[in-house]
Amino acid sequence: MFGFKKKIKAPWEKYYTKEELNIKVPDLSIYQIMEESAKKHFNYVALEYMGKNITYKQFLQLVDRCARSFLQMGIAEGDVVTICMPNTPETLISFYALNKIGAIANMIHPLSSEEEIKLYLKETNSVAFIMIDICYEKVRNVIDDTTVKKTIVVSARNSMPLLLGVGYFITQGYKIKKPKHDPHYIYWNEFMLKGYLYHSQVEVKCNNKAPSVILHSGGTTGNPKGILLSNYNFNAIVEQARIIFKELRSGDTILNILPNFHGFGLAVSMHIPLCFGCKLVLIPQFNAKKLDELIVKYRPNLLTGVPTLYDAMMNNPGMKFVDLSFLKYIVSGGDSLTSAMFNRINKYLEDHGARVKILQGYGMTESLAATAVSYGEAYKEGSIGIPFPGNYFKMVYPGTQDEVPIGEDGEICVSGPTVMIGYLDNEKETNEVLQIHKDKRIWLHTGDIGCMDEDGVIYFKQRLKRMIVSSGYNVYPQHIENVIEEHEAVLNCSVIGIPHPYKVEVAKAYIVLKEEYKAKKSVKKSIEEHCKKNLAKYSIPAEYEYREALPKTLIGKVNYRELEKENGKK
Repeated sequence: MFGFKKKIKAPWEKYYTKEELNIKVPDLSIYQIMEESAKKHFNYVALEYMGKNITYKQFLQLVDRCARSFLQMGIAEGDVVTICMPNTPETLISFYALNKIGAIANMIHPLSSEEEIKLYLKETNSVAFIMIDICYEKVRNVIDDTTVKKTIVVSARNSMPLLLGVGYFITQGYKIKKPKHDPHYIYWNEFMLKGYLYHSQVEVKCNNKAPSVILHSGGTTGNPKGILLSNYNFNAIVEQARIIFKELRSGDTILNILPNFHGFGLAVSMHIPLCFGCKLVLIPQFNAKKLDELIVKYRPNLLTGVPTLYDAMMNNPGMKFVDLSFLKYIVSGGDSLTSAMFNRINKYLEDHGARVKILQGYGMTESLAATAVSYGEAYKEGSIGIPFPGNYFKMVYPGTQDEVPIGEDGEICVSGPTVMIGYLDNEKETNEVLQIHKDKRIWLHTGDIGCMDEDGVIYFKQRLKRMIVSSGYNVYPQHIENVIEEHEAVLNCSVIGIPHPYKVEVAKAYIVLKEEYKAKKSVKKSIEEHCKKNLAKYSIPAEYEYREALPKTLIGKVNYRELEKENGKK
């Protein structure tokens, strides 16, 4: 699928050199490309966790010992091992160790429910399971119904400095129920000792097109699916990043808030920086109220996050006088920024001494979460920028492979080296989203609506599934949200479609007001007048509901599906 047949001349190519457009992805594994970087930066700090530093030399040693421990346990090339961990050193050690021996890492959220964990383990045929100890009570009820032979338990205090670990145990750790003397469970430190018993060959020959990582997503249909990604996918995004993040240097610091089970977090916030020789500051549990302390203490050069992170930053009183001139890049992904939020962040950055603007990225887990970014000379307000070098975009009429004219809305299709292998054991849905077009390329049909201008700059409009059809008109919730959030009293907004007896669907707006406006009775009327003035008649919300907060997904996106469920939509 990676041998593209036909070269496409695209308008955004003028922003790159010929060399940049023809990126070369090394024939290496995920581990090997990280190892190359680590050997150049032996004495640099790779990871900082709770004040404890791990150099690149130490990190490679830990990964090697972990790989040997897996082999001693009987984990073989092609086996699936599920990692259910927050952002801790053990997570990354396990991830790279599994890749080193040719096993597949299945990344899942530690806050997943019992039934979700059971499903993830069964559908991937996982032979081993690495979990944070707080998951034990959920796991013990379902583990016997899975293919898992051994569970490795990691204590939350395992990698903490000694005194901090003791403090954690006294205040929180003692409350956590853990397995005792059970042959199905082994603790991390005991597991790592097994590595000393393995003396045979460790590293397997790399097949960079083979499945290496499984991430999970609702995809374009909303149903949970395992997404198969390869060494090639991960290493391609590293080579693309070398062109996009030219100012990122070895020794630079990245505040690692995005979770490892999310493509944006794993690829952009973890793998890329390690391949650059940067320092990852691992944040296992994000606390918005302490964001100012993290930023002041670590002065990150690269900050990546979803829009809610930047909302928290701007509303944190401790950030009022913080100078942000140390930032080289600040990237938003995982969810789209409204125009109001986009402008608000850039004004905030300017007022705090930053010499950069917010880079809005676009992608989905099926394409390793990052395929385009507002970048360089192509930077335009409200856009998701231009494709990463080596990627191609086109807009097609939904349900077809036929391109729409420049400037018209269509379904976004992506082709490039980070596009997934396919969905795990789901050929039908794989074939629906990965289609071979007339140019002989494989195109990922994203299920998103967008348009491209004459310069090749792309604008995201809406999830295709979110689009509301009201009396035959296409209504875009994202556009309504943009308009409502431009009102001075509005902090956040989410719009969904609700049933209507003869219009089929109409828009309903859920609104969170800024604190200083909540007591004013005239505000609601003002917002409705604002909508009447700035929206087409068929787009004006039929209902408005005001809330203290909007529901969020586990990674901090506004959970519009939860709002739809409240209104009886399946």
